[in-house]
Amino acid sequence: MRQIKLCLLLIIGTIVSLNAQQPKKLNSSEIYEAVQKLNVLGSVLYIAAHPDDENTRLISYMSNHVKARTAYLSLTRGDGGQNLIGPEIRELLGVIRTQELLAARRIDGGEQRFTRANDFGYSKHPDETLKIWNKDEVLSDVVWAIREFKPDVIINRFDHRRGGQTHGHHTSSALLSMEAFDLANDASKYTSQLDFTETWQPKRLFYNTSWWRYGSREAFDKIDKSNMLKFDIGVYYPTKGLSNNEVASLASSQHLCQGFGRLTSRGTQDEYIEFLKGEPLDGSDNVFAGIDTSWNRVEGGSAIGNILDDLEGNFNFVNPATHLPQLLEAYKLIQNIKDEHWRTIKTKEIKSIIESCAGLYLEVSSNTPNASPNSTVSLRIEALNRSNAQIDLVSYNLSTLKVGTSKTMEMPENQRLNFEEGITIPIDINYTTPYWLNTQSTLGMYHVDNQELIGLPETPRAVFVDFNLIIAGTPITITKPVVYRYSKPDKGELYRPFEIIPEVSASLEDKVYIFENNQQKEIEVLVKAGRDAIEGYVRMAYPNDWSVYPQKQKIEIANKGDIQKVVFTVVPPKGQSEGLITPIVNINDEYYTNELIEIDYAHIPFQTVLMPSVSKVVRLDIKKKGENIGYIEGAGDVVPESLRQIGYNVTIIKPEQIAPENLANFDAIVVGIRAYNILDAMKFKQKFLLDYVKVGGNLIVQYNTSRRLKTDNLAPYTLKLSRDRVTDENALVRILDPNHPVLNFPNKITIKDFDGWVQERGLYFPDEWSEEFTPLLAMNDKGESSKEGSLLVAQYGKGNYIYTGLSFFREFPAGVSGAYKLFVNLLSAGKESQSTQKTNN
Repeated sequence: MRQIKLCLLLIIGTIVSLNAQQPKKLNSSEIYEAVQKLNVLGSVLYIAAHPDDENTRLISYMSNHVKARTAYLSLTRGDGGQNLIGPEIRELLGVIRTQELLAARRIDGGEQRFTRANDFGYSKHPDETLKIWNKDEVLSDVVWAIREFKPDVIINRFDHRRGGQTHGHHTSSALLSMEAFDLANDASKYTSQLDFTETWQPKRLFYNTSWWRYGSREAFDKIDKSNMLKFDIGVYYPTKGLSNNEVASLASSQHLCQGFGRLTSRGTQDEYIEFLKGEPLDGSDNVFAGIDTSWNRVEGGSAIGNILDDLEGNFNFVNPATHLPQLLEAYKLIQNIKDEHWRTIKTKEIKSIIESCAGLYLEVSSNTPNASPNSTVSLRIEALNRSNAQIDLVSYNLSTLKVGTSKTMEMPENQRLNFEEGITIPIDINYTTPYWLNTQSTLGMYHVDNQELIGLPETPRAVFVDFNLIIAGTPITITKPVVYRYSKPDKGELYRPFEIIPEVSASLEDKVYIFENNQQKEIEVLVKAGRDAIEGYVRMAYPNDWSVYPQKQKIEIANKGDIQKVVFTVVPPKGQSEGLITPIVNINDEYYTNELIEIDYAHIPFQTVLMPSVSKVVRLDIKKKGENIGYIEGAGDVVPESLRQIGYNVTIIKPEQIAPENLANFDAIVVGIRAYNILDAMKFKQKFLLDYVKVGGNLIVQYNTSRRLKTDNLAPYTLKLSRDRVTDENALVRILDPNHPVLNFPNKITIKDFDGWVQERGLYFPDEWSEEFTPLLAMNDKGESSKEGSLLVAQYGKGNYIYTGLSFFREFPAGVSGAYKLFVNLLSAGKESQSTQKTNN
C-alpha cells in the first residue's frame, strides 16, 4: 500500500511538473469551482516572511472550501536560503523560490504578492531585521498590499509577541502586519500610494496558531481557545478527487529547492486562528462573520447573484457551454457595477469562465523563444471555437503595433483559424528580467521606484495580443501573452515564455578568480548573440593595480544564440589585492555589460535573468599542501569549483563510489553541506570514511542540520549538532588555541582572516562533543553566550576528522580571502609533519 501511495504522489508530481509551463485549460469540474468562487465576494490575506513559510492547508481551505479570494504576502523572496536542487544562491535563488511560490499557488488556488524586503539570512531578533530591512519601506509595502488586495481578513503566520524567541524575519512579518492593519485606512500615511489606489480597513486580524507554539499537543489542549476559530482543513473535494490537506501537500511540495517534497496526507485535521484585533467574533467559526460575501455586497449585485446561484445549482457538467447565455448576462451586469475593485476582479474571473465554457482556444506562439529589440519575429496565431456558440473574431491587437488587425469573421464550431503575423520588436522595449533586479540592491532591500510594480510576483509580459470577440452578441476582449510552443521527441509538447533579450551578452565562467601567487591566468569571456550578424569588440574593465591584455578583441557571430569565446590574460599584482573585472561589449557604439542567465527546472517556467557580468579577482599570499581532493556533494554549493581555483585537483565522489579502494589516494576528502541530511547512502558508507581517517586520511565535514540525519554515527566520537548559529557576519572571532597546527600550517590564521565575511559566520554548530575534539574558535551574536562549536578537530587513528559549521559555501563565491586560507589549512591538516621531514632531509 505504501508503494502505491508513493507512486500516486510521483505521478501527480510529474503531471504538475510537465504542466508547469503550459497555459491553464479548465475542465468541467474546474469551471464549476470557478463559478463557485465567482459567486463569493470575500478576501483573505495570509502574511509571513519567506517562501515555504505559508500554511498551504489554510490557504487551500480558504480558497477551495470557503471560496474566498486568497493571497499569500511573502515579505521576501527567500534569497538568503540554501538550494537543494542546484548551484543558484542569493538573487537567482530568489527567482527560483518566487516561481515555486507561484507553482504552489496554481495548485492551492491562491494568489501571490511580495514586498521589497531582501532575505539577508537568519536573524535572531526583529530589531535587527527591521533595521537592515528599512522598516518604513517594508511597512509601506505591506500597507500597499492591503490597500491593493483589500482583504476582509488578514491571517499572520507568526506570533508578533515572540521577539527574540524565533527567526527575526518571522516575528517582523507579524509586527508589520499588526501595524499595517491600522495604517492602511489612514489617508495621511504613504500618501503617494493614493494616486493608484485608496485606503482600506480590513475587518479582522488573526494569528495562525497551533500546538507547536505551546511546545506540545498536551499543552495546547489545556489553553483557553475562546478567542480562536477552528477549521477542519481535511475536508474532501469530490470535484478534485482530493482532500484539502492532499492539495496542500502537493502545493508545499513545489518548494523543491528547500527540500519540501513530501507525501500527501488526508483525513480530519484541525487548524486554529487566534483573534488579534478588529471587529469582535460572534461565537461562530465563520471567519467572515458579519461580513456580506454575497453579491449583495455591491450596489447592483443582487441580479448577478441570482444568475450565478441558478447556474451553480443547475450546472451542466456534460456541456458547460449551455450556460453561456447566463454568463454573458452576468458579464454585462458586472460591467455596470460601481465598485471598481470588485468589477475588475470579477470581470477577469468571468472572462476566464466564458472562455472555458465556450471551449475557446486562443494562442499566439512565436517561432523563437526570445528576440532582441529591433528584430523581426514570426507569430502563429490560432483561434478555435469548440462550442456551438455564435462567436465572431472582430480583430486582434498586438501590443507592439499601434493599429489592430481587422478580421470580422465567424468562428465556426471546431474549425481552426490560423494566422501568421510578422512583428518588429520595438527598440525601446524593456528586457525580460525580474524587475526587482534592475537596480543594485542593498543587504536588506531591493529598490523598485515604480509603485505599480511593487509587490507583483514577476515582471508583466511586454508582448501580448488582445483578441476582440463578439460572443452571442456580447463584445469581449481576451488577452493572451506570446509564448514559445515547441516539442521534444522524449518529452512531447513544451512551452516557454517569450523573452526579450539584449542583442548581445557576455559572461565570465567563474564569479571569483583566485590567484594563489603572482602567476598570470587566462580568463575566458563568453559572448552570446541575441540576434544574427553581430560584429563589434569586447574589452575588460579591471582594477588599476592589475593588468589585462590584449586591450580588446574583435567579435563576429553569424547566428543568433551562438557563442564566441575570447581569452584575456590577467596579471595580478605582486602583493595581496582584490577587485572586480567586467567584460564590456561594444556593438555600434552601444555598450553591453550584462550576462544572460537561464534557469531551467521542470517544476517551474523557464526563467531568463539579466545580471551585471562582474567577477571578483583576488590575489592571495597562500600556501597549500596536498593536491588531490575528493568531494562528496551535498545540497548544492560551489566549493569544488572554488578549490580548483586555487590549484587543487578535485574529484567528485558519488555515494556509490565511497569504498576503501577509491579513497586511499586523496590528500583530503570534503563532505558537502547537508550531505548527511540528503544522501541515504551515507548511513552505510560512513564506516568507510571513518576507516579512511583511521589509516591517515583527512576528512572535513561541512554543516548538517540536526534533524533528519541519515546516520547516528556522524563522527568517530560523540558529536551532537544543535541549532546554534552566529548570524552577524562581523561578529568578533576569538581564537581558542592559537598554537594549534590547523591555525598555523601552512598559513598563519589571525582574526584579520575573518574580515569581510558575508551573510553569517556559520550555522548548526555542535553544542556537545567528546574530549577528543579540540574547539579552535569562539564567536557569538550580540547578547548571546559564546559558541565554540564552529570548528572542531579530532585525531582519529593516524588521521584527522574535522567538523565545521562555518559558512565556507557562502564565503567562497564572495571571494573572501581569509575563508580560502583557513580552508586550505583544513585540507592540509596532518601534513605539517611531512613538511618538517622534507625540510630536515
